Order: sequence, then structure tokens, then C-alpha cells
Amino acid sequence: MNTTVLLFHPNLAASRINARLAQAARGAGTPERPVQVRDLYALYPDMRIDVAAEHAALEAADRIVLQLPMYWYSSPALVKQWEDDVLTHGWAYGSTGTALRGKELLLAVSPGAPADKYRRDGDYRYRVTDLLRPFQATSNLIGTRFVTPFVTAGAMSIGDAELAARAEDYAAYLTATVLPALGDHE
Repeated sequence: MNTTVLLFHPNLAASRINARLAQAARGAGTPERPVQVRDLYALYPDMRIDVAAEHAALEAADRIVLQLPMYWYSSPALVKQWEDDVLTHGWAYGSTGTALRGKELLLAVSPGAPADKYRRDGDYRYRVTDLLRPFQATSNLIGTRFVTPFVTAGAMSIGDAELAARAEDYAAYLTATVLPALGDHE
């Protein structure tokens, strides 16, 4: 299984969480289960996306990972631009758009607040998975299997030991043989 991590962080040099997770992802692969990390903000600082290159990267992957920080309960701007440019009718969806059908789609997100804020009875009244529903709807449209997201909550306050453990967990999650679909245990 080939895994491609599409890293969407607008300032990776200043990132503690996503930089550490990306480092873990880069070291996670094996010859039998390679993991490729693509830093999209480094590739497209002007937000002009090479659609053919993105199509080729996605076609070569069995598991597609969108790794991103959560800003205002959503994603960085390049994620939306990437979706608009890359997930085209006739390629990703529509009667002839089958390029991604059957692949896995995983989101690896890092909201800033602690996990207990993201509960129906918490301060924000929504779970992180609730806030990711547009991505799940996109997954349904393009025919991918939306797997349970990898969430590193508390990005603003996570300690070094906990971050190291999350990075190890992330590497293991990326290379797992089978990942649960969202809803399998929700």
C-alpha cells in the first residue's frame, strides 16, 4: 500500500505539531508500505497548483492523507484551492471521474484547543469529526473510503512527551494495514 501525505501548513517552519507529525510520517514508511510526504505550501507558495502533478501523486497512492492544522474550525486556504483545482469533474467525480474510487482518504488534523472542548456538551458544541463533515461529503462524492481521522487536539498546549507519543501513533496509523471507516466505532 502506497501512502501519500499532503501536508497543508502555511508556516511549517513555525509549526511544532505538524512539523513533528510530518517528521514521523517521513520515517514511517517501509519498502512494502511506502509513505511519501508532499509539503503543498512549499510546492505552491503562490497557490498555483500543478494539477497534472497532483493527479499523478494521487493516482499512485492507495491511501491519501490530508494533514493540516485546524483554523477557525476549518482548513488553511490552500486546502480549498487544492480541492477546487485538483478534484475535477470527469477525473475525480462524475460519470467518468473514477480516478480516486476505492482509495482511502484520511485526515490528520490538529485543532488548537484541548479535546474536551470538542464535545457536544463542551464549549464548542461540536466534535472534531462533526467539523470535518464537508471532507467526508467530498470523500463520498469522489468515491474514496473516509477513514477515522487522526486528531491531535490541544495543539496550543500539548507537552513534549505527549507530542512524541502522538507522532509515534501517527506513524503507526499511517502504515496500518486496515484503518477503521469513520462511523465504525463512533
